[in-house]
Amino acid sequence: MNTETFTYLLAHPQQLTDQQLSELDKVLLKFPYFQSARALRLKGLKNNHSFLYNDALKLTAAYTADRDILFQYITSDAFIQDKISESILQHDASVLALEVTAEDVSEQTALELDKQMKSELKKAEAILNPQLFERKVQSVKEISEENREPKVPPVIENESAAVAKTIAVDEPLPFKKSDTHSFSEWLQLTKVQPIDRSEENTDELDSSTKTEGAPLEKKLELIEKFIQEKPKLEVSEMPEKQINLAKPYTQTPNALMTETLAKVYLQQKNYKKAIKAYEILILKNPEKSGFFADQIRAIKKLNTKEES
Repeated sequence: MNTETFTYLLAHPQQLTDQQLSELDKVLLKFPYFQSARALRLKGLKNNHSFLYNDALKLTAAYTADRDILFQYITSDAFIQDKISESILQHDASVLALEVTAEDVSEQTALELDKQMKSELKKAEAILNPQLFERKVQSVKEISEENREPKVPPVIENESAAVAKTIAVDEPLPFKKSDTHSFSEWLQLTKVQPIDRSEENTDELDSSTKTEGAPLEKKLELIEKFIQEKPKLEVSEMPEKQINLAKPYTQTPNALMTETLAKVYLQQKNYKKAIKAYEILILKNPEKSGFFADQIRAIKKLNTKEES
């Protein structure tokens, strides 16, 4: 991939092909901190509705210096827009320019009404036919033979596959502008676990402290010299802008609850919080209560299956 192609794709990310997407993977192997390339690859996975999108979003967040900019990018209209909606917008003008010729269908409608009236009359005459009230021996025998045949139980779809299809774990998470709390909760999945160093050999630590005893004194002397020679920093007279950093965390859970946050809890396998989230969403959005109730049932099935 050359520079001209890459610049063009940055301006027109909808034109990204599968081949160019694989070329971006090769570029990122050489330059992992190439943030614009990662953002472009993220857009390509979003266009293809790839199951790799969620993992790619975590990796992009890890390599991004400012995650607020990344959040603004994935919630922008240009990022959410897909190829289908773009093609519809392109054809809007051509559709409006088409001339529509209306055909007179009054005669055809009258003929259809006559046919319907005749069929209704035939049905009425058939109801008055006395032969319909006679018991047909042949039909009774056929019904009894059908009852004797063993009924094959219907093929039940794999329960785990059905549950996975209902809750859609691998689908890309659709973050919105108001989902900052959900995005920060989702990024907790990428948090690095602390390294346990309790089993290290204590003898090696003792030997290293003995050898580093002499250089430590020199370092302390250099630090004291630096403090004495370094001029004092002047306090800035400009007042700093006060930002309430605790505002997103002081809101009530009901106000922060969104459908995206419920999916985040589900990816974290925090089933209790996911069920609680959908229960709150039922109260907030009663028109979607049936859908949320199905999600709760699917999560409960998944939870019992993992516990057993």
